[in-house]
Amino acid sequence: MTIAAVLAAAGLASCSTDGDQVAASGAATTIEAPGSAVPAAEPSSTEPTATPTTAPATGDADSEVVEPTTAAGVEYPMSFEQVAPGGDCQCADGSEFSYWVRAADPSKVLLFFQGGGACFSADTCSFANGTYKVTTDADDDPSGEGGIFDLGDARNPFRDWSMVYVPYCTGDVHLGDATTDYGGGLEVQHKGAVNGRAAVDELAARFPDAAQVVVAGESAGSVPTPLYAGLVADQLPDTRITVLADGSGAYPDEPVVNTLIGGLWGTERAIPDWPVNDGLTAADWSFPDLFVQAGRHAPSITFARHDYAFDQTQGFFAALAGVGSDDLVSLIDRNEQQIEDAGVPLLSFIAAGTDHTVLGSPRFYDETTEGVSLLDWVTSLVAGEPVEDVHCTTCGP
Repeated sequence: MTIAAVLAAAGLASCSTDGDQVAASGAATTIEAPGSAVPAAEPSSTEPTATPTTAPATGDADSEVVEPTTAAGVEYPMSFEQVAPGGDCQCADGSEFSYWVRAADPSKVLLFFQGGGACFSADTCSFANGTYKVTTDADDDPSGEGGIFDLGDARNPFRDWSMVYVPYCTGDVHLGDATTDYGGGLEVQHKGAVNGRAAVDELAARFPDAAQVVVAGESAGSVPTPLYAGLVADQLPDTRITVLADGSGAYPDEPVVNTLIGGLWGTERAIPDWPVNDGLTAADWSFPDLFVQAGRHAPSITFARHDYAFDQTQGFFAALAGVGSDDLVSLIDRNEQQIEDAGVPLLSFIAAGTDHTVLGSPRFYDETTEGVSLLDWVTSLVAGEPVEDVHCTTCGP
């Protein structure tokens, strides 16, 4: 049973809400889920801080390491500030949730959602050995990470951007709003949508004059990016918004799964209050539909995604959902066609191979498909320049 194929909406409630709802006790025990799809992370006792932390920038041997600057030569910090919004925001184990903010060029902001598994049963939601991380801590600080977080690499198209980095600790693909009892004393706070909305509020309050926002994510974090882009558009209607989803393009529309896991996560409570969503339920939401509904709501958003044609992680979860994944690239192509048939343009970069994601990897700077550099493609995309779909011709597996 797939994680991202259960996409069940992502309009969000702020941390100040009192919307705790307990799902039927023990309901999740009827769901079969992988016990080792994503390595579990042990809960940390580290308390969130409100002070900036620093870490050295990383880069490959060929990168030119420089302090991030604007064209005017203004230097921006390499560090992020940890922010705990409080209220109803929390992680799966009830611990305090926090996100990370880098204040650089206020006119350009990256909103990024961390990936890392999901949970929907007593086994997968276990705080000790489940398939996801159950709390946030100092290790979530993206300072010094690779790929687009390598702020010392002069090639990085985001090196002078402000950033809001949203860790993932709720097991619900950043889309839930429920307190769910999985039996045996295991009660999980699926508050990903609440946490995500707090990050959107932070972005809008701290960078109200942003001319450009890119909403991106990897793996589970890429799943909700279209809807968060729509929510950013609600608060910053004059801002140019681009979505860049990395590593979830193959997951199909499975209404039964949407409904079942959406009920555990409380996703229906978090469907955005947009006219285009009138009458929709959790069953109506899927990965393609997140793009479709957000695109119908805010047609000015530019939607793009990156996938590997035979991504082993996506293939594993697609198979669990009962969807044939031997020809994974066909699922990716079919989903893109479904989105575009609904009238929402979707740009895509489909690379050969079995890897999973690239945005946070040094490979971001070296990947080339059909003679097109991914770095150049993303750089042009975020600059608002026209780009074409890129699709491997010899794709693997």
